[in-house]
Amino acid sequence: MKKHTVYIHLGIFICILMPLALLAQSSPVQGGEVDAPIDGGLSLLVMAGAGYGIKKLKERKGAAK
Repeated sequence: MKKHTVYIHLGIFICILMPLALLAQSSPVQGGEVDAPIDGGLSLLVMAGAGYGIKKLKERKGAAK
């Protein structure tokens, strides 16, 4: 049980500190307006959703036979 709580605390710690490491904006010293990249994570989420949908369709076809 103690090992389980260590993993929970470690996960919470990582989730709290991760936004500090993943700042998308550049420093204001560079000047100009810089857009934040959103394509990388969004495309991965779309691919994961499509894969999950295909898996569920295959499972439903297999159960119908």
